[in-house]
Amino acid sequence: MLTIQNVTLNYAPELHGVESMPVVGWAINSDRKNVEQTSWQLQLSRDAAFSQIVFDSGKVADDRSQNITLSGIELAPSVWYFVRVKISDNHGQQSDWSEAAGFISGLPGDQWQAEFISVEGPEEKDSSKGTLLRNTFAIEDAAEVASVIVHASALGLYKLYVNGQKVGQDELAPGWTSYHHHLLYQTYDLTALVTVGDNAIAASVGAGWYKGDMSFNRKRNYYGDRTAFICQIVVTLRDGSQRRYGTDASWLGTDSPVLFSEIYDGEVYDARREIPGWHSVDCDTARWRQAEVVAGNKGVLHAQGASTVQAIDTLAPQALIVTPRGETVIDFGQNLTGWVAFRVRGRAGDKVTLRHFEVLDAEGNVYLDNLRTAKQRIDYTLSGAGEEAWHPSFTFQGFRYVHVECWPGEINAENFSAVVLHSQMASTGEFACSNPSLNQLHHNILWGLKGNFVDVPTDCPQRDERLGWTGDAQIFCRTASYLMQTRNFFAKWLRDLHYDQTAEGGVPHVVPDILSKKCDDNWLLSQGTHSAAAWADAAVINPWTLYLMYGDKEVLRQQYPSMKAWIEFMRAHAVDNKWSYKLQFGDWVALDAKEGSYFGATPNDLTCMAYYSWSTLLFAKAAKALGNQADYETYSALHRDIVDSFQREFFTPTGRLAARTQTAHILALYFNLVPDAFRARTIDTLVELLAEHDGHLVTGFVGTPYFCHALSENGRASEAWQLLLKDDFPSWLYQVKAGATTIWEHWDGIKPDGTMWSPDMNSFNHYAYGAIGEWLYRAAAGIDTDEEQPGFKHIRIKPVIGGDLTWLKARYRSGYGDIVVHWQVEPGGDTQRHVELRVTVPHNTRATVILPAECQLMATDNIAFSAINNECQATVGSGEYRFAYRL
Repeated sequence: MLTIQNVTLNYAPELHGVESMPVVGWAINSDRKNVEQTSWQLQLSRDAAFSQIVFDSGKVADDRSQNITLSGIELAPSVWYFVRVKISDNHGQQSDWSEAAGFISGLPGDQWQAEFISVEGPEEKDSSKGTLLRNTFAIEDAAEVASVIVHASALGLYKLYVNGQKVGQDELAPGWTSYHHHLLYQTYDLTALVTVGDNAIAASVGAGWYKGDMSFNRKRNYYGDRTAFICQIVVTLRDGSQRRYGTDASWLGTDSPVLFSEIYDGEVYDARREIPGWHSVDCDTARWRQAEVVAGNKGVLHAQGASTVQAIDTLAPQALIVTPRGETVIDFGQNLTGWVAFRVRGRAGDKVTLRHFEVLDAEGNVYLDNLRTAKQRIDYTLSGAGEEAWHPSFTFQGFRYVHVECWPGEINAENFSAVVLHSQMASTGEFACSNPSLNQLHHNILWGLKGNFVDVPTDCPQRDERLGWTGDAQIFCRTASYLMQTRNFFAKWLRDLHYDQTAEGGVPHVVPDILSKKCDDNWLLSQGTHSAAAWADAAVINPWTLYLMYGDKEVLRQQYPSMKAWIEFMRAHAVDNKWSYKLQFGDWVALDAKEGSYFGATPNDLTCMAYYSWSTLLFAKAAKALGNQADYETYSALHRDIVDSFQREFFTPTGRLAARTQTAHILALYFNLVPDAFRARTIDTLVELLAEHDGHLVTGFVGTPYFCHALSENGRASEAWQLLLKDDFPSWLYQVKAGATTIWEHWDGIKPDGTMWSPDMNSFNHYAYGAIGEWLYRAAAGIDTDEEQPGFKHIRIKPVIGGDLTWLKARYRSGYGDIVVHWQVEPGGDTQRHVELRVTVPHNTRATVILPAECQLMATDNIAFSAINNECQATVGSGEYRFAYRL
């Protein structure tokens, strides 16, 4: 039986707000093997019953079931649309219509009649208080109403309410973007929340990233000095006509019980100041003041649609601790990002004070030093009205532990819970194996993603930083895209990267960029705030990675000018293809750095040229994918020139790489910069450098992500496994043995004696080194895509068996369906190992299974293998397969 499951719109199951026809995809279910789609038909309707069809593709002979783009469809604003699909396959079967996937169309900039409004005055530019705004609108005849849609955004952060109920599940909306160029609005369906007669619409507004106290510089008002709110309600009647209501000077406002709220420092809330029914129709507004229309560029408003920040999970306390210093501490057992929700009873004026932190010190006491100036503090004043339940609104904390500094009465752990916040992304990766430490490492990598993908890919979620460092995002992008569906998350962030590029094409160190022109007094960034190798290359590497993982040309098209501008920036600053520009981080915090330095021993000239080569190659491939033949030829030639310059600059005539560091050899190998005649020597030298440190890495941000790949792709899989499984300092598993639940910023964030790395830069939730997760999926499990047929339309399955593991199982939920690899190893009667490999290939894809050339096949599931490129290969269609062989 042939059926369709998981129809997606821009890779999401549903979209709330989209201004053009989304990319459509679907997965196929069948009880047969080798299923390939032969045709599809897609319909678009204004209603879920498909009685108002506005587009019908007819039967299209096409095998694509992902990345379907439909041109020429104009969407009416602020209404629901529904998409359904039916297909036929190569076995002569036809499906029924799929279940419909729905989306709400957005509101293009020229159709916004609403205005930005505020009840903050210019004199309150240094205030971090919250404000409330409200108005009413009327619904005359519910029977005539087809839908009530609202589009909302803010200069600051907002929460939206209708008739006393919070609208939607979003938090920290509208998120953080390059506000002057790119302000997102969210879209919600209010139909079920409104009634006949008057309806109240209200918003609570906070400072957030827009005007708050941000970055380690602790400066504020980066984008403006007044918060503001905007929303437009669109009532669509059954005859198709629309009525619109929006924010204007008729709205009323007042101060909220949020006395102070900042991203880093937490929130101060006085429940005694709560206004009963403030978001309901019957609120007494006699003391409210008139809102003021403020200047705001509605032309930069863009629909978000998906991947908003939400409360994703809730964790219960694991322990209530009294430290040696007598501090009462709640341990949630997991380092996370979010906030604490609590229930409390007491008298009016009683206080609750909570401090959030990541680790206990060597004596088991509260450790706050690594937060730097971030307070991560919650102060709540009780109203005294029975049991009170509360959590903050416009801040988030990075923590595992909470110090209860003040609490009325007895502290009971059952009154607390940790709410996990991150951008909403579907889970796509699962990994487990026979080594519990590796399983914990995978867990730590995943939670590092969760903790740092809060609207932007931050470096860390706890201290006074939490910035979108481009280097971290570039390093981790492929790993993140195995773990979760990151296409919409990164596509949004990459728009801001483009907007924040310099006129010359330079890419900021952080996106959104709040450091440029703000760091004159910073010891490091006064040297430059943009265009560092490996950091700025996120402009090219991240869009290309999304193309590989999702087959998505839309982000490539969106980012193509940005990608090209970055290549041209490097070319403009290059002499004989060796480029440099102001501050370069190099192999940041590598362990081969000089004492007291953050800069690794690998020369910046080498890292700059290596990444120049790599980004130019990827951009040439992007040009080819988009059909831009002229650019493909131009930048392919430039890439060849850079490689030639690199080899002349860094390789001696006898094949010695001039920079004798692990990272130099890793980059040369992984970026294919080694002359063929010298490859064996280069890999041998890398292994020697590894042995010189007793099998340990001494790499930093640049070398670490590629280390195991450089080994396993060059015939040294055993050394890659040995490196991964080291559990003493420095290693990934050292952190696991130390009790980590996320990835650390430093290999020895906590030293073997329990003391801490320098508190000025010692995050315990810093995902960059979690990039090893890519190797777990791509190499150990062997699930890889093919750039000629990206998005896993053609799958390469080439597991790297090793590490003394007896079994490993990984699952990746591609757009086509689940790809599963499960291998088991049993010692043979002789020196050989017996391997059983089970593979699941989703429908409408094909996979090439690649085994070692020296393997002895025992069971092939009637699949013929051939010797190709010194490997044993077979190509299969969809289905489940079992192979057995000896190694």
